[in-house]
Amino acid sequence: MRQWISILCILVGLSSLPVRADTAELMKQTHVYKQMGEIEIKADVYRSADDEKRPVLVWIHGGALITGSRAGVPAQLRSLAEEEGFVLVSIDYRLAPQAKIDEIVSDVRDALQWIRETGPELFHADSSRIVVSGGSAGGYLTMMAGTFEPRPTALVTYWGYGSLDADWYTTPSEHYRTVLPLIEKDAAWAGVGKKVSTGATGQAARQRGRFYLYCRQNGIWTETVTGFDPATQRDEITPYCPVRNITADYPPIVMIHGTADTDVPFEESANMAFELQKHGVWHELLTVPNGGHGLGGGDPRMVEWAHSRALSFIRTQLQ
Repeated sequence: MRQWISILCILVGLSSLPVRADTAELMKQTHVYKQMGEIEIKADVYRSADDEKRPVLVWIHGGALITGSRAGVPAQLRSLAEEEGFVLVSIDYRLAPQAKIDEIVSDVRDALQWIRETGPELFHADSSRIVVSGGSAGGYLTMMAGTFEPRPTALVTYWGYGSLDADWYTTPSEHYRTVLPLIEKDAAWAGVGKKVSTGATGQAARQRGRFYLYCRQNGIWTETVTGFDPATQRDEITPYCPVRNITADYPPIVMIHGTADTDVPFEESANMAFELQKHGVWHELLTVPNGGHGLGGGDPRMVEWAHSRALSFIRTQLQ
């Protein structure tokens, strides 16, 4: 059970980003930023109780595009928003397998548009200054946000990935076939049900986490979340791979990644850095030797250094 809880934390991408309770300094309001029929997709907006227009820090949760929710806001981002007077917006999005990658990405795009168009009046946002951040799958969606128009001011990713069809996702994971018993197909699918989910916590998150492990154990994650066969439909997947869509206009980005990540390989961020360098885009890859997914196992001093550098970058971009 302890091992399973640890793996669930890793899936959501928050193992070294603890969540803390609401504080008096930041007031939370929940808004529906998009509605698809009866499905409401929500965002939590944290800000101080005044009318001053303030720059925006966006958080996109992780969870392999299958689980997680907007409730998992990292403590250090909450603290940064409090200290600097930023508006903090944490968004949900439709989750796979019921939603596919085009719908998930469209939700993130629409959330950012909602912040720009509605934010100035609804919660006094300075929509000319937006930094997008996210962990794991949220890091991937953050990288995708860099390809949107208009572009965010800057990006920060925590152990994210720039491709959806690399071997580590399209072939059975020996790691996940070893650390846990193999998960049966019927049990995995029963855990996610048939209804579209826009955020999973508690038991629902655990069931969806098991579904993710089933996908990784069988090498079917890419096809499950995209609806495309990675062996024959690479062109259809390419628009959803940030690493293959970088231009000179891509926003400045800081990426944090551990070299011993057994869920999202370190080379995902390294490959992004290579492409960013080719296109002359300002970037920084903060590497934590021996750090796993969430940086567990890395030298605590290096972990603290990486997080401090990222927070400093956000502060500079939004001030």
